[in-house]
Amino acid sequence: MTSSTLSESTIRDALAAMRGKRVVVAGDFMLDRYIWGAVRRISPEAPVPVVEVNEDAERPGGAGNVVLNLAALGARCEAVGLIGDDDNGSLLRALLAEQGAGVDGLIADAGRPTTVKTRVIAGNQHLLRVDREHRTPAGEPVQRALLEQVREAAANCHAIVLQDYNKGMLSATLIRGIIEHARHAGIPVAVDPKADNFFAYRGATLFKPNRREAENALARTLETDADVHSAGRDLLKRMDAELVLLTRGSQGMTLFGDGDRTVHIETRPRRISDVSGAGDTVISTMTLALAAGIDPETAALLATRAAEYVVGRVGVVPVTAEALLATGRD
Repeated sequence: MTSSTLSESTIRDALAAMRGKRVVVAGDFMLDRYIWGAVRRISPEAPVPVVEVNEDAERPGGAGNVVLNLAALGARCEAVGLIGDDDNGSLLRALLAEQGAGVDGLIADAGRPTTVKTRVIAGNQHLLRVDREHRTPAGEPVQRALLEQVREAAANCHAIVLQDYNKGMLSATLIRGIIEHARHAGIPVAVDPKADNFFAYRGATLFKPNRREAENALARTLETDADVHSAGRDLLKRMDAELVLLTRGSQGMTLFGDGDRTVHIETRPRRISDVSGAGDTVISTMTLALAAGIDPETAALLATRAAEYVVGRVGVVPVTAEALLATGRD
């Protein structure tokens, strides 16, 4: 089944239902740093462009971008993750708090730096990204402390998002502990996986890989609709998930659920400026909609429209309630 219709009134009702829902976001928090400028000449020292800087900006990235998306859609968030015991960690904590997020669950680890991604952008063109990070898995005492933070934060929440970027926070042991606790408490868990622990998320409510991640994990290509359908069904069973949402870039998304229920959602033609952060927006919107009691197909449609908005902007930007509502008028 293919679906693409979403009216303005449906979006308005969904936004009202999502407002005020409480979501725990656990995963790899980062600081995104932007250097914006213009290129007017090539360096005489090497054949590279010279960027004349006119603006610097810093904002939460990684799991922090999930918090931004959720907050922009009206949710109340609790952040659980690792940051460094450094100035960048303090800044990241402050930026998240400015968005109304609870930050008591952010553990400062003196043994690792805060992950920082610095992007150099000229006009609408990404020129360079510089990463500062430490990807060694956190030690067992820190893992135990993180699990306790999730348990405390989840006491009054409507959903948990696990946002994995392979930066060392989400170990297989911690993942199992979080999902077991959530299932016992009746809390839905949405997962945006990465390669290292792809199959450790068994038992999650919503499992959202992209096509490349699914291809790598299943060791097969997903070129045709039949390939995608087979992979989605395999993942649904193997992950013991209620829903699998397979994102497929310009080909849209395919949602797999109970029985043979499969819904393909097409993307509408748009000018794509930057796909960075689109996955964060999808998992945020989908999770919040499900937490609000919205049916999975409508939730996936909302997530698709939200992603269409963010890929039309340069840099990692969150969707807003106003922007999502505007997609119903297109």
